[in-house]
Amino acid sequence: MSRVATLVLAGAGLLTSGSMTAPRFTTDNQMIVPEGYREWMFVGANYGMGYSDPSPGQVTAKPGTFHNIYIQREAYKAYARTGKFPDKTMLVMEVVEPATKESINKQGMFQGRYVGIEVAVKDEKRFDGKWAYFKFFDSEGKLVPQAKAFPKEACWDCHNKNGAVDNVFVQFYPVLRAARSH
Repeated sequence: MSRVATLVLAGAGLLTSGSMTAPRFTTDNQMIVPEGYREWMFVGANYGMGYSDPSPGQVTAKPGTFHNIYIQREAYKAYARTGKFPDKTMLVMEVVEPATKESINKQGMFQGRYVGIEVAVKDEKRFDGKWAYFKFFDSEGKLVPQAKAFPKEACWDCHNKNGAVDNVFVQFYPVLRAARSH
């Protein structure tokens, strides 16, 4: 790829590491929201998952959100081939509120209002522990174009302790489980 083509792609949010879309960062180490992730590999979805027990006296867990998980195709292929996630892997978790009883729907839930994304990034040189986690929406639900990494104890510790493979909750993503089962 020529230098001009590389600069054009970088300006369009498509800077690549080899052929894989790479994470982008500001000079103060904030991650820039990844673009085009819906064209990546969809590896699974969940609804209302949480990692702590309900509060005492709480009969049921509070309503949750849908999470759709995407990974760069090249990272998926490398994982399927080797069982390891390559450096610069990004897993995007799209967060969507549940909706019901709209249009012709009379029962069940579907994905309603888009909330934003959270991203897990593997960057072996940039982050102590190789992985960092980012949220691209604020407490009011406003989308933000760049984000600082969560403190290590907020996500990394749990992912490191409970992720089935390399800090990733492979156990919850059927496409990733199937990739290594043959």
